[in-house]
Amino acid sequence: MESTRSNHNGMIDCAWPLNHFLEQTYHDKEWGKPVHDDTQLFEFLTLEGAQAGLNWLTILKKREGYREAFMQYDLTRLAQKTENDVEAFIGPYDIVKNRRKIASVFSNARAAIALQEEVGSLDKALWQFVDGKPIVNDWTSREQIPAWTDTSKRMSKFLKKRGFKFVGETICYAFMQATGMVNDHLVGCPYKHRVV
Repeated sequence: MESTRSNHNGMIDCAWPLNHFLEQTYHDKEWGKPVHDDTQLFEFLTLEGAQAGLNWLTILKKREGYREAFMQYDLTRLAQKTENDVEAFIGPYDIVKNRRKIASVFSNARAAIALQEEVGSLDKALWQFVDGKPIVNDWTSREQIPAWTDTSKRMSKFLKKRGFKFVGETICYAFMQATGMVNDHLVGCPYKHRVV
């Protein structure tokens, strides 16, 4: 059964689950809001990759643990870590204890730095797939929203070619939704046309 939530104006929010305050806060304040800061973009790439096989609430609950473990997503420091460092991150931090996912944060940091050097910024490299402005979809139900698109497939191919891991087409689409490259708030959602 779809979860819906009426706001104070009687409008219906998006159809994805909003049963937990973390989900509600994330939906209302972040999801679909354009992100252009490289550090935040890398955080979302990391979190979306970590979500693979899990639900988003699990990741939201661990978000602060991720920030602590991965040094507020300091690319330079993360890039110095290797697979040999993974074990040190397993015990002390509240993150998903998947060795491949943890190792991917380090290799993705190196790939991100290389991409910054190649293109100028992660922002420029990633937003090029939507020509620098959000794609606004007019979905009226959750069932209409795709799991991936040709655009997310192109982004995935682009990132994989440059050494990124956990960046499949579905992960890339979720990343695009999260960072506002795609606005997939439903038509009736009061956050559809918020000022960004």
